[in-house]
Amino acid sequence: MQEITVIPMIFTSALVLICLFLVLAPFFTWDSYLHFATKGQDLVSDKESLLTTLNELEFEYKMDKISHADYKNMKKQYEAQVVAIMKEEEVELGNNRIDKDIMAEVESEIEATMKSYQKIKGEEK
Repeated sequence: MQEITVIPMIFTSALVLICLFLVLAPFFTWDSYLHFATKGQDLVSDKESLLTTLNELEFEYKMDKISHADYKNMKKQYEAQVVAIMKEEEVELGNNRIDKDIMAEVESEIEATMKSYQKIKGEEK
């Protein structure tokens, strides 16, 4: 009989685990575990989908597929959601402005330091 070494056992175990993962992976929803989109991207896509829905709602109303009362009610709900998303975007933009101001200040300090080093280096020559 041949001796079974450790390396082929590890390789075989890894291969079996990879195969099991590939076979079982479609049965699970990984979105809840692997959600990489940022909040800003979610807001943009949500706003776009709501605006698209508003356009479709208006089209259906003009085609007399929904009543005037339903149209007004649904339009008001979707517009409220769009307004809420736009307010969240403004808050995020406000935070980004603060970051830009801080970055501009840091960059000006770096430039001032570089100029002072250049003056010192120029005086040494």
